[in-house]
Amino acid sequence: MEEVDVEPTVTNIPGIRYGKHMGFAWGPGDILVYETQFKASGPSLSGPAGPFIHQVRKDEDIYSPILRKLFNESHHIFVGLQTIKEDLPSKSKRTQFVSISRNYRSVIRACMEELQQVAVSTRDTEMATQYGNQVSILLAIELIWNLCEVLYIDAAPAGSLLLHLLDWVRLHKADVDEKARDVLQSDSPAEHHNYWDVVVSYVLQGSLVEARQMLVKQATLQPASRNMFKLMDSLLGKMPFFNPGGTETVTEFDVKWSNWHKEVESYLKDNSFASNHHLELICKILVGDEDTLLEQKELLSTWYHFLVTRLLYCHPTVKPFELHYYAQSCLTMFLDSRSVQEPLDSILLAAFEYDICLVIKDCSIVLNNWWFVAHLTDLLDHCKLLHSHNLNFGSNMREFLLLEYASGLFTHHSLWQCAVDYFDHCPELGRACLELQIERVPLDTERKALKVLRICEERQMSEQVRSICKIMAMRALRNNRLGSALSWSIRAKDAAFATLISERFLQDYCAKGTFSDLDLIDNLGPAMLLSDRLTFLGKYREFHKLYGEKRFKEAAKLLLSLMTAKIAPQSFWMTLLTDALPLLEQTEVIFSADQTNELMYCLEELTSSLNSTAPGADRPMQQEDVEQTKVELLRLSLARNLAMAVVKEGTMET
Repeated sequence: MEEVDVEPTVTNIPGIRYGKHMGFAWGPGDILVYETQFKASGPSLSGPAGPFIHQVRKDEDIYSPILRKLFNESHHIFVGLQTIKEDLPSKSKRTQFVSISRNYRSVIRACMEELQQVAVSTRDTEMATQYGNQVSILLAIELIWNLCEVLYIDAAPAGSLLLHLLDWVRLHKADVDEKARDVLQSDSPAEHHNYWDVVVSYVLQGSLVEARQMLVKQATLQPASRNMFKLMDSLLGKMPFFNPGGTETVTEFDVKWSNWHKEVESYLKDNSFASNHHLELICKILVGDEDTLLEQKELLSTWYHFLVTRLLYCHPTVKPFELHYYAQSCLTMFLDSRSVQEPLDSILLAAFEYDICLVIKDCSIVLNNWWFVAHLTDLLDHCKLLHSHNLNFGSNMREFLLLEYASGLFTHHSLWQCAVDYFDHCPELGRACLELQIERVPLDTERKALKVLRICEERQMSEQVRSICKIMAMRALRNNRLGSALSWSIRAKDAAFATLISERFLQDYCAKGTFSDLDLIDNLGPAMLLSDRLTFLGKYREFHKLYGEKRFKEAAKLLLSLMTAKIAPQSFWMTLLTDALPLLEQTEVIFSADQTNELMYCLEELTSSLNSTAPGADRPMQQEDVEQTKVELLRLSLARNLAMAVVKEGTMET
């Protein structure tokens, strides 16, 4: 087994007494931890175990209302990404992939801004700290994602690459614009204490237009140095930037830039700015003097900002495969021997080295959930950058990370619906995992059960459909909601359970004399064929409808067929024969002689079975007397009806 790269994080559980043995139970997204009385030497009865069960969550972020928006919005982007056709031209696909990457980043940034607002407005110090930590994590995520977009997805070539890196640095060094706003809003911007910091910061970022605008304000205050400022303005204005959409080649641009660079060096050697150390500092930055750049650590703030500034003024046509050499040297130069390399530094360095696997691996270790690595890996896989990276346990890297992320979502009461689409787009193990996870969704309400059921039916997951329907049917039956229970059992196509519920309906009818849930029984349709008892229930209800509509002959024929075809359970024959009494007592003959004979045969068969059962606890004497009275009444009515039927049929023959 491969060893873990880092020590696992220690989670302190408040309330746990030191030296106590802990018991635990694993869950899909969390662990339940509790104290036990166990000791190494054997069970101890010296004192009671702790009264609390502690829930340790693996991923707390999914319970944050703001971050939940991140999960929901990114889900829509993910689904859209899966619809991009494989047969599109590579250039067209790359444009779409870059657009999707920016959509992901915009969602990250929107959540980050909302978290910042909440962190500022909240009065709870603990919550403000938590929001601040989440902002820091999202900042790092967006920084890494943006760099991966530049290097891998957009895959900018030499010349364009530096322009993208400059945009990357400017986007993540927004404090310069805030300082500039403070300076410009002051009474005398050129005399503001942050004025030169802003000018130098703009130069370090390559924002030379803004730097020139700021220098104009200083030039108006120093008429004697106007020529010097004019010369600096000219150098800044003449600095060439590569135009990807132009006709100029990288080689032509390189020559043009070299000429400009030599001109700046000549002015520096001539001491043209010696009388103004600020302008001289800017001139040294323009020539890419490493010592001068390293002196601006406070303004640069990070080694990767130092890297981009160094490339801008020393190697503007840097090629992608050269980046890792410059990145490693800048990291070494920028961090002194006492500085500790942060995890973010290692991840960015791996990105500059084009080691995608290491970027994903380190992010998986450092970050507290799978959202970032799952979505970035999926996008990179669509860009055909991960096809060679398969794992040794049945799945590729993309699918493994998506499965982990989706499994985490399934522990949330609403985000589980988003997780379904992630499983759908994992061709190897997605369906198997979905089948296991869908069974763990708590069916709190009938509405939620219907949602889960629809998902299963759309994917033809017949076992899960039956399981859900059985659970809901049993729950409805326990609550004496027979109509709902029957509906769920029919949906599950569970003949045994449908028979049980049909029996309950018939028992209720015997007790109350009426049916409940008539709408359901009246509209059973072909579903009544699921079981014999359900068929009987539907047909028996049909008999009552015919009787109510005074269609006596049809009702009589149906009633007789229920007994002769053995559809009705024999325990219900007495009820059916009792239902026949009003038809036998009609002035008009309803039952023919043959039908009456069949009814008499059924009655005799029933009485013989009743006589074979001695009175006991199940059939007290009083009940037996009632049944005997019913039998006598039935015999009398049947005999009278037979006589009338014979006379009528004989008269008709004559």
